[in-house]
Amino acid sequence: MRENNEIMRWIVQTVRTVRLSLSIGIVLTIAAVALPASAQVEMRVAGITSSNRKHVDIERPFFDALAKNSGVQVRPNYNPHDSVGMHLQEALRHVRTGTFDVLSVPIGLLSRDDPFFEGLDLVGVSTNMNELRKVVDAYRSVFDRRLQSKFNAKVLLLWPYGPQVFYCNAELKSLDDLKGQKVRTYTASMSALVQHFGGTPVTLQFPEVYPALQRGVATCAVTSPTSGSTGNWPEVTTHLLSLSVANGVTGHFVNLDHWKRYSPADQKKLEAEFKKFEGQMWDLAVRVNEDATNCNLGRDACKDHVKFKMKAVDITPADLRKVKAAASAVVLPMFKQACNRVDPTCASTWNDTVGKASGLRIE
Repeated sequence: MRENNEIMRWIVQTVRTVRLSLSIGIVLTIAAVALPASAQVEMRVAGITSSNRKHVDIERPFFDALAKNSGVQVRPNYNPHDSVGMHLQEALRHVRTGTFDVLSVPIGLLSRDDPFFEGLDLVGVSTNMNELRKVVDAYRSVFDRRLQSKFNAKVLLLWPYGPQVFYCNAELKSLDDLKGQKVRTYTASMSALVQHFGGTPVTLQFPEVYPALQRGVATCAVTSPTSGSTGNWPEVTTHLLSLSVANGVTGHFVNLDHWKRYSPADQKKLEAEFKKFEGQMWDLAVRVNEDATNCNLGRDACKDHVKFKMKAVDITPADLRKVKAAASAVVLPMFKQACNRVDPTCASTWNDTVGKASGLRIE
């Protein structure tokens, strides 16, 4: 009888222990489910092309330290877009559907889906960094609204690669010598300018340019001094026409569904960090392009880039006047026609924003 009582007490105690363990497990499970979504968020990032090493050297550490610096429980999974096999012409589809949460995309590529976006960096409108800052600030809010409404994405930052110049594997003496050249371009307005001066536009992604220049598919290509230098374009080109026709504005965009997983307080923290990141990218554009030009041309002032031996093509006041005239005569009317076709208010929106900031007007 005593043994039976002992057995019963052991059974009761065991049942109580099991019930307690189950209760604790249930509580912990509920607590885990109840954690804020931001505490569990992985951020899949497709970043800048890997060959743009100076830009990646800023971008990668930024995302690596984002959780620590922002205080937001986010886990960025960062890779340059080309290392994960993503083609930039598909970027908007990827960010809209959430294949990636954050994407770095040149504005010129966005304009293929909607010409409205190219209004931020039309050829001949912003000829220096100060002018460009005013234009970007003026257009940012309407740009962001359109990106959200049409493509389920939000602007995190907008920044320039820097002045877009001509690398040519051909004998050039002036702007007029672009006639007959096959020129890599990446925006509609840039293509219109090249055609205006007698060249043939060739549309290529950045990683495709080096072999295209090497094989003669293109004889000239447009990019910033820094991007061209780090991409080793001087290995396959001979002449540098440092006539800035645009600024290579690029954006980092976040999928809206992903963004809404953060609380309003965490969104503000992340926005503050991305604003700092944007400042770093603007500083880079101003700081490194002069040195890259010196290095492309093999000058003694070269410090932080590989030294090459390209030939400088002199820029004359007449060349600058020709670019401005082409902007008014060709670029702005072309933009109006293309953009108003998809949005009848496009030209008036541009006039009220970029136009006021730049002193230009679409008639």
